[in-house]
Amino acid sequence: MKKLLKISSIFAIVAGIVLVAGGIWGICFTYQNVAREKIITPADASIPEKPVSGPFTLKAQADIIRVHALKSTGGLTFAEMPRQLAKLDSSGRPVFDNEGKPVMVANTARDIWITATALITALNLGILTYVFSGLIILLGLISIWTGFVFSALSRRGYS
Repeated sequence: MKKLLKISSIFAIVAGIVLVAGGIWGICFTYQNVAREKIITPADASIPEKPVSGPFTLKAQADIIRVHALKSTGGLTFAEMPRQLAKLDSSGRPVFDNEGKPVMVANTARDIWITATALITALNLGILTYVFSGLIILLGLISIWTGFVFSALSRRGYS
């Protein structure tokens, strides 16, 4: 039993060190990749005019993109907007084709929503990466602690 505790303690400590190193690397990787984009939150964000780099500024930027997208689309989400709209002339009346049917054009507000969704998703993935990396660090520290406990137990002569 003493030998098993000693081997388990070494394994737990090594695994913990690897986990902590991986978690720190994940945080640094995310920070560097987000910071290099040089995004600054707008003045109307919950954290105004700050460089986007950490989870809180990522969240502030994602939230304000959604607000701006909703303003641009008249408060409608992608699913609430029609795919095509009737083309309008300069006086605001529908344009008709030779058969008397309205000429349809793409709804560009949906394109705004798609772009906003892509940006929001990328920002939210950055937040998740920070959270996941923090969890990995926590698990690594628990593993290291477990290794030290096993080591202490093996020295006390439990058999």
